[in-house]
Amino acid sequence: MAQQVGQLKAFILGLCGALVLAPVAQAQTAAEPVVAGYARTLPVVAKNGMVVAQEAEAARIGVDVLKRGGNAVDAAVATAFAMAVTLPRAGNLGGGGFMLVHLASQKKTIAIDYREVAPAAMTKEIFLDAAGKFVPEKAQASGLGVGVPGTVAGLYLAHQKYGSGKIEFGELVRPAMLLARDGIVARGDLLTSLQEVKARLDKWPATRAVFQNKDGSALREGDILVQADLATTLWRIFQRGPQGFYEGETAERIVNAVRNAGGIMGTDDLRDYKAVEREVVRGTYRGREIVSMPPPSSGGVHIVQLLNILEGYDLKKSGANSAQTIHLMTEAMKLAYADREKYLGDPDFVKNPVTGLTSKKYADDLRKRIDPERATPSKDIRAGDPLPYESDQTTHFSVIDKDGNAVANTYTLNFSYGLGLIAAGTGIMLNNELDDFAATVGAPNAFGLMGGDANAPGARKRPLSSMSPTMVFKDGQLDLITGSPGGSRIITTVLQVISNIIDHGMNVAEASEAVRVHHQLYPDELRVERGLSPDTISLLEKKGHTVREQKAMGSTQTIQRVNDEIQGAADTRQTGTAAIGY
Repeated sequence: MAQQVGQLKAFILGLCGALVLAPVAQAQTAAEPVVAGYARTLPVVAKNGMVVAQEAEAARIGVDVLKRGGNAVDAAVATAFAMAVTLPRAGNLGGGGFMLVHLASQKKTIAIDYREVAPAAMTKEIFLDAAGKFVPEKAQASGLGVGVPGTVAGLYLAHQKYGSGKIEFGELVRPAMLLARDGIVARGDLLTSLQEVKARLDKWPATRAVFQNKDGSALREGDILVQADLATTLWRIFQRGPQGFYEGETAERIVNAVRNAGGIMGTDDLRDYKAVEREVVRGTYRGREIVSMPPPSSGGVHIVQLLNILEGYDLKKSGANSAQTIHLMTEAMKLAYADREKYLGDPDFVKNPVTGLTSKKYADDLRKRIDPERATPSKDIRAGDPLPYESDQTTHFSVIDKDGNAVANTYTLNFSYGLGLIAAGTGIMLNNELDDFAATVGAPNAFGLMGGDANAPGARKRPLSSMSPTMVFKDGQLDLITGSPGGSRIITTVLQVISNIIDHGMNVAEASEAVRVHHQLYPDELRVERGLSPDTISLLEKKGHTVREQKAMGSTQTIQRVNDEIQGAADTRQTGTAAIGY
């Protein structure tokens, strides 16, 4: 191994030259940014471009690409690869995700689906026992839950079709490769997250070998985390593109790791993986156009559906995070999650009634089912009928360049650190995304979400997701780029950011910091972050809601165009986030 790493170092330094990662200072906010009213929280302001991400070093790498003449897609690719090194609990090579790409000159937005797929040997009953009962450990804690990774293929597709053409794919991989080789400083979020999942990671010897010191001790503040095997994997991608990941030694090591953990993945599954482009989901809200991710994401459909329902209420009058506004949002959320459970799945296998679910007329019918003064118990809620109208751990980052091109990208391993298993000799953390299938009717996944036959496991099928990269347009011009991690709470988190800005006149920083609420039908409880007024909670309880205080929800990374400025906000619910512009 030492010889291999030495060859890697010699290759990089001798043939490519060392990359200089110039420090990029966080853009200074103007003394008086252009925001409505008297802002209590100010966004970061820039003129030319910006990356807002959950990890600062990766955001700096993305901004460096913008400054070198790359476009938003180039910067997004470099940021995503870097976060596989610097944010190993969610940034990844061994997972998958969704990307929206907006091309300003063409006024066109593309959805790239690089969601993980089930192996060809997957069966509908694979997560059940002999009695037909769901066994969560099979989906969440064994190799059976590992989907075929899509990240490398998705990033390559985005670069090849929509990159600037000025920077080679390998050059966007190189910063991540050097970070993995030279090491990153262990601190903050990295140390906290490793401690939180220590028991799961310690289960796997290959994982322990990466995240412990050579003497077996835990990483401490200031230690250098070197990921030599991951550097070697990135080197192969640097040299051969996706073939360096989906074929050859890396692919074989992934398959061996999955099979040794009880999985069924084969080398053919990796070789045959394809990222695909899909038509975006579109809707409108109070004069803005909403553009988001289509199935197998449920996010775009239900964000549009929820906004359609809420458009019938004067939320500005009822006020941000008032009991009445929260009540109406909550009742709409229940209806949307009931439809999610019944209708949505992989569009290559089932017909999703997207047009019906996002119809304004369907929203009118759903609104009639909402009592403006009283909560409806979840047991009394059933999915509607949209057919007549037919015609914790994930990470998100947002990017915009000087020409107005933009990327909203959300990708994931599912759990924090996914399965917890690193494929030996690769440095690649493997996902447990196949838990997002509905193993059987009435069996909730790890996030409490249930589903039906539309999202049943199947060979080469993509599980339904809540990831919701989203863009908002005003008068035909890009206005907002946002998204969040958070499992089942992603949809409602993105919804509230959009409403905070459009309905309540908040700037992106205020919209990001406002208290969040969430209801997903089951369990029948309204989850609220700490900070909501006791009086508001009391009023909600009088309306019939069971209120439960919840830890912080989501981590939005948001950019807004305001006149000739770019304003960004990185969610402060997690440490290490950054909005960096120039």
